[in-house]
Amino acid sequence: MESISVFEIIKVGIGPSSSHTMGPWNAASAFIRIIKRERSIAEVKEVFLEFFGSLAKTGIGHGTDIAGMLGLNGEDFKTINTSKIDEIVHHIKTSEILNLGGEKEIPFVYGHHLVLNMSKSLDFHPNGMIFKAIFEDGTELVQDFYSVGGGFIASQEKNSIEKQCVRTIYPCHHGSDIVKYCEKLGFDKMSDLILINEESWRTQEETRKEALNIWENIKECIYKGVNKEGILPGGLNVTRRAAGMNRKLLGEQIYKNKDEWFQQVVDAEENFTNINKWIACFALAVNEENASFGRIITAPTNGASGVIPAVLMYAQAFTPFTSDDDIVRFLLVAGEIGTLFKKNATISAAMGGCQAEIGVSSAMAAAGLTEISGGSVGQVLMAAEIAMEHHLGLTCDPIKGLVQIPCIERNTMGAIKAITAANIALESDPTKAKVSLDQVIQTMWETALSMNDRFKETSEGGLAIAVNVPEC
Repeated sequence: MESISVFEIIKVGIGPSSSHTMGPWNAASAFIRIIKRERSIAEVKEVFLEFFGSLAKTGIGHGTDIAGMLGLNGEDFKTINTSKIDEIVHHIKTSEILNLGGEKEIPFVYGHHLVLNMSKSLDFHPNGMIFKAIFEDGTELVQDFYSVGGGFIASQEKNSIEKQCVRTIYPCHHGSDIVKYCEKLGFDKMSDLILINEESWRTQEETRKEALNIWENIKECIYKGVNKEGILPGGLNVTRRAAGMNRKLLGEQIYKNKDEWFQQVVDAEENFTNINKWIACFALAVNEENASFGRIITAPTNGASGVIPAVLMYAQAFTPFTSDDDIVRFLLVAGEIGTLFKKNATISAAMGGCQAEIGVSSAMAAAGLTEISGGSVGQVLMAAEIAMEHHLGLTCDPIKGLVQIPCIERNTMGAIKAITAANIALESDPTKAKVSLDQVIQTMWETALSMNDRFKETSEGGLAIAVNVPEC
């Protein structure tokens, strides 16, 4: 089984969906690279892109079509000025011209060259898409892609596209592997083992640097979210709430940047109600940014991107565990737990419902918090198990396909459950646990396989059909 770096699970992304936005964007970029490898951009006459299954059914709400166009246009979601997205897409649609790979302008008619096929699904995975390039000499190049969760893409020929197969020194594909190697090496902290394994990709210093960069991105995203008022895009007319909560919690305080704001949060009155509201505020801020094509931290997906930031921000603002080392250890452990779910179950709501997103992120956050709070390896795994156990069966039923209702509020619930799970685990003896993390992961996967497809990110079940709203 292939090893996965924690920074493939926790990474810089763009809203609103990792599987429905980042995945198609990555696929479009990969298709450009395939064209360059097989022929050249200069030889392309036309390109076609067709989305199937869940990608088509919730494509407009998730910005799947936008992601496909921007990826083919040569844009990078890690660096694009997010305030320019609407302008670029509007130009493509109105001019009916796409700048393929940023190198050649070709005709591109939305609805002809890009199609959302809602009546058909591809067999390999619900999130399927097919790209086709027609060259000037009439020959064609066709490639299928599948967005398998967290921004990862695959094809029927390759389970993972353009990835170097890595095997770590101490392969940890199950929770039991982590216990085994920590005992073998005499490690009391799970993060010590992960730090060594991450050397398969980069040095320990580079790993620490990347973790702290993730933290800076988290702070930036939350700061943006707590300072934006208004209505979220998409047609549901959902009002942003994080800014209002932030204003009420800080009162008349004035700040000029994210560091001054953060210090005011740290200095704010601490009581259970206020801390609870701050946790909700942090999560809301991230997911409101996510819903509006903002830059966020995918952890492990965009729909669940508010959980880990909210819990880590809680730890930094309201607990004694505030050092850079605590940040690094939190993210290493959280990311490693995410790899276990990806390898043994799924982190795709289109495959497993929202248990695969909010449930996994809550388990990741619970483990990270337990790690920095002094928990043993067994307690860390126990915290992850508790958090997931109480998300089992959670469906994915976004109204109108938008990552807004119930997605945004679910992140606040996932964060609170993570903190509760950590607190329970820290006061428990993991040797007396009746359910292991490996067992709950297997149970989650069996639940996913049994779940009706209507509850797997299709907007054809649950709240998506129970709540009547105007067409977006």
